[in-house]
Amino acid sequence: MDIKKFFDEASRYIMNTYARFPVVLRKGRGMKVWSSDGKEYLDFVGGVAVNILGHCHPRVVVAIQKQAQRLLHVSNYYYIEPQIKLAKLLIENSFADKVFFCNSGAEANEAAIKLSRKYSKENVSSDRFEIITAKNSFHGRTLATLTATGQEKFQKGFEPLVPGFKHVPFNDVSAINKAITKNTCAIMLEPIQGEGGVLVPDQNYLKNIRELCNKHTLLLILDEVQTGMGRTGKLFAYEHFDITPDIMTIAKGLGGGVPIGAMLTTDKFAPALQPGTHATTFGGNPLVCAAAIATIETLLEDGFILDQCNRMGKYLRERLEELKKKFPGLIVDIRGLGLMLGMELSKEGEPIVKACIEKGVLINCTAGNVLRFIPPLIVQKKDIDRLIETLEEVFKRLS
Repeated sequence: MDIKKFFDEASRYIMNTYARFPVVLRKGRGMKVWSSDGKEYLDFVGGVAVNILGHCHPRVVVAIQKQAQRLLHVSNYYYIEPQIKLAKLLIENSFADKVFFCNSGAEANEAAIKLSRKYSKENVSSDRFEIITAKNSFHGRTLATLTATGQEKFQKGFEPLVPGFKHVPFNDVSAINKAITKNTCAIMLEPIQGEGGVLVPDQNYLKNIRELCNKHTLLLILDEVQTGMGRTGKLFAYEHFDITPDIMTIAKGLGGGVPIGAMLTTDKFAPALQPGTHATTFGGNPLVCAAAIATIETLLEDGFILDQCNRMGKYLRERLEELKKKFPGLIVDIRGLGLMLGMELSKEGEPIVKACIEKGVLINCTAGNVLRFIPPLIVQKKDIDRLIETLEEVFKRLS
């Protein structure tokens, strides 16, 4: 089948909900993917922070193969061995005591919203239902998580939105303090805003928010869908800020490429959700849990992958800073942690993304003018060098 036929059939049969680039990806290994016409690409998008071990990591592939031969899916009416093992792994390596499994980051955030409301109504005050979130945040595309998201462009046309959400500027403690009322039950934040442009808060920001939550008996929800699973150089980003949340949501990198999400919380809050209050058919099924177990075990083994993330994150940042010096009129800022880095530009980033694709390098643009680099954590110096060479060529051409 020729490429044009792929495009024509996609246009005919698939809803037009994505602005896709004209590439049909067919195969992936490590840092590279190949299109159906045989062209090779270096991948600095990684499935949008999903493929943390690269494409088709052998341990993940073997785990999926073995589990697929044994048991694909059963209902959560019964106990599931891989689910229990995965839950134990997550709890032993985080602040949490209990976990709820689902299929995506948005579903994990939905569960966090429901838990915080239900706990607060039953244990603090029946008036409590409001959740404070940040402007430029992104929490998902279900109706509730879309409302929680602090970006009007995602909400337009879906009104009326779900009541009970307030948006305040990110990295502004006083704004959150002023927004708290007798109806507030929780504060929901990304430790680093991803879709908002890779925005990193001040070091004491989350610590001050934690203190506000303690003072007003509010739950602190951290959306680590993008920052979690080693992305920032620690297993979870909250570890950088010397705090623990009450609820944390993860997804993306958790399954190494398969769809799985999770909401983690403590024994204090977990009992608010009991049988009949929240559920999902596919959440934590045997196949995805087997993949997630292999992913986490590989990620934690000897600390090598996390060390690699820190070393390569530092190297990538240094190389991006070199470009900033060469193109001061184009590059405004370099920011981020680990291998979650953003390059803010003085112009739109989409033409640069397209030009890089033509040269065989996949990158991503968010917030209109921020190039976001979220490669697999196995990235090597040679991969980073090629990225920098490609960006420099593109910048020179566009200049």
